[in-house]
Amino acid sequence: MDRPPLDIERLRRALTETPELKFFSGIDVVESTGSTNADLLARAEDPEVDRVVLVAEAQEQGRGRLARPWTSPPRAQISLSLLVRTDGLDPELLGWLPLLTGTAVVDALRSTTGVPAALKWPNDVLIEGRKIAGILTEAAAGGPRPAVVMGVGLNVSLGADELPVPHATSLTLCDVPDPDRTALVLALLTEFANRYTAWRDADWDTADLAAAYRERCATLGTPVRAELPGGGLLTGIARDIDSSGRLLIGEEAVSAGDITHLRPS
Repeated sequence: MDRPPLDIERLRRALTETPELKFFSGIDVVESTGSTNADLLARAEDPEVDRVVLVAEAQEQGRGRLARPWTSPPRAQISLSLLVRTDGLDPELLGWLPLLTGTAVVDALRSTTGVPAALKWPNDVLIEGRKIAGILTEAAAGGPRPAVVMGVGLNVSLGADELPVPHATSLTLCDVPDPDRTALVLALLTEFANRYTAWRDADWDTADLAAAYRERCATLGTPVRAELPGGGLLTGIARDIDSSGRLLIGEEAVSAGDITHLRPS
């Protein structure tokens, strides 16, 4: 299978010439690394590092939520992390960052490929019920300026025998002809920059962000079963999300950290 490399010159040129992408201060592409999130978390120790993007053609130790492994063959996926300094953002609103990132991934996929991407709360990206992308958000420890790293793993050209789990999919398996990974990276970064800038300019008011998220979240309105640490179970209708981005199952609010699995009931 032909898996061309990312066009780093095209990416860097876009960051200097496209108004929306001037939000970012730089982008690097590496052939291989353990984890793009871990690399940017290490760079966060320098308080001047802000709004940077790292993409790996292969990621050897990628992680999802609850440290679940996330791997793929070289150039078959987009493994991308971005770091932002959250100056002025109330720490109680940090839970909205993964939801914002998920919304950006959905919109980038829809606009670039036309696939019917949707969100499974909180931020798994699905196509017709199968997972095509996962997002891991991590806060950097300490420092005078808080930093958060958002990592995205997006399946592009994986074949059925290369999928990490049976319920996953890829753009190739969704009949997207010759998906352009460089265009996908640029679309994802553009959507993230626009969403983040609009949120900041609204003085971090979540009303518009929450409305956009609700429109894209396939979980809402469906019966679900939340498996809790320690063997507990919560079932009911996924009714809404609250002001902190938590899922309301009936009248009970749960955060992503409260549950081990969320499944259809």
